[in-house]
Amino acid sequence: MAAVAHCVRAALRPRYPLLSLSLRTSPRLLCIATQQKNSGQNLEEDQSQNEQKAEPSSAEKILTEEKAKLEEQLKEVTDKYKRALADAENVRQRSQKLVEEAKLYGIQSFCKDLLEVADILEKATESVPKEEIKDENPHLKSLYEGLIMTEVQIQKVFKKHGLLRLNPVGAKFDPYEHEALFHAPAAGKEPGTVALVSKMGYKLHGRTLRPALVGVVKDA
Repeated sequence: MAAVAHCVRAALRPRYPLLSLSLRTSPRLLCIATQQKNSGQNLEEDQSQNEQKAEPSSAEKILTEEKAKLEEQLKEVTDKYKRALADAENVRQRSQKLVEEAKLYGIQSFCKDLLEVADILEKATESVPKEEIKDENPHLKSLYEGLIMTEVQIQKVFKKHGLLRLNPVGAKFDPYEHEALFHAPAAGKEPGTVALVSKMGYKLHGRTLRPALVGVVKDA
């Protein structure tokens, strides 16, 4: 302690002779001055540390805000991505359905044209008198049998491609499958049922291609 006081007095003597004299006479003043100096340094250090602490707090706030913005943007992008995936899947399913329907119903126009041929064959077989079909008329018999075989074969081809004939005699009238030509009372038959079929109807893969032309029973 005495050495420190001596050094301080030596440093202050040229410029502050009175202060040097005071320090010589009172070492306690030297201790107080040293403590004050150390306290000032500690205060400056505390202020510096507080400033350093304040700076990271501001940076953390900025980072938190940026994080919130990025999370919001990520959420929006994720939602858009999910919606885009859903839209693409819907388009794919619709396209697949259209392709499948095109495969099933692409022959619809062709089938309608063939139905006219089937109708002619049916009318031809019906026009042959049954009593004339006998061995005494071999040509007529052979022709009739040929017509029957052709009609059976064409129905097999229709069935192979999903085209089925509708013969709704006795069935309940269905406006999606039948077209009523007339309504008439019929004894012993329930009103609203099909009593007569003028032209056969057809369905292609469960869809009505041509409604059957029918006569419907009505109340007497």
